[in-house]
Amino acid sequence: MSVNYGSKRVVVGAHYGLRDWLAQRVTAAIMALFTIVLLAQVLLKSGPIGYDKWAGIFASQPMKMLTFAVILSLLYHVWVGMRDVFMDYVKPVWLRLSLQVITIVWLVACSGWAVQVLWRL
Repeated sequence: MSVNYGSKRVVVGAHYGLRDWLAQRVTAAIMALFTIVLLAQVLLKSGPIGYDKWAGIFASQPMKMLTFAVILSLLYHVWVGMRDVFMDYVKPVWLRLSLQVITIVWLVACSGWAVQVLWRL
């Protein structure tokens, strides 16, 4: 027989645990797959590695789409990690919110720049 002393315990917090852990692993796996594909393409092409070779690797639409998926994965991976660091170690709410907003703005700017570079090739 259990005795209930007081109200039911409510745990506050972000409640992201498993979802964030899984997101970090999935995005890391996507980035690892991209690294393997990219290394295979670089190693299988003969000759010196220059701009022409790099432009040739990223010229095809499937490679651009894979690269875009990796960019999105990287951005989400960074966001989850930075948000968790801010939530764990930055205690003043105003500072934590400011750092999160700065991080979001920076990641959106980086994503715009990355897409612009990718589709200019």
